[in-house]
Amino acid sequence: MSAARPLKSVDYEVFGRVQGVCFRMYTEDEARKIGVVGWVKNTSKGTVTGQVQGPEEKVNSMMSWLSKVGSPSSRIDRTNFSNEKTISKLDYSNFSIRY
Repeated sequence: MSAARPLKSVDYEVFGRVQGVCFRMYTEDEARKIGVVGWVKNTSKGTVTGQVQGPEEKVNSMMSWLSKVGSPSSRIDRTNFSNEKTISKLDYSNFSIRY
């Protein structure tokens, strides 16, 4: 049994004015600052989607950022989180922008 804190994984989709406002770049920055891994990308329907993984409290901080902060010129209407679960190991080694 390792004494490591539980790891959490969650998928997200951000709605609002989130494309063309450097949202992905700021998300990548914030994720690296907080210390979570995963990815972010623009969708064809004007939203930003992705996945975040890491220690639970860090993932929670990132979820809060994705719901309330975003990039300076973005406007977040709502953020949907899904597929929230505890995982035994990380699927990614860093946080990246996908195209």
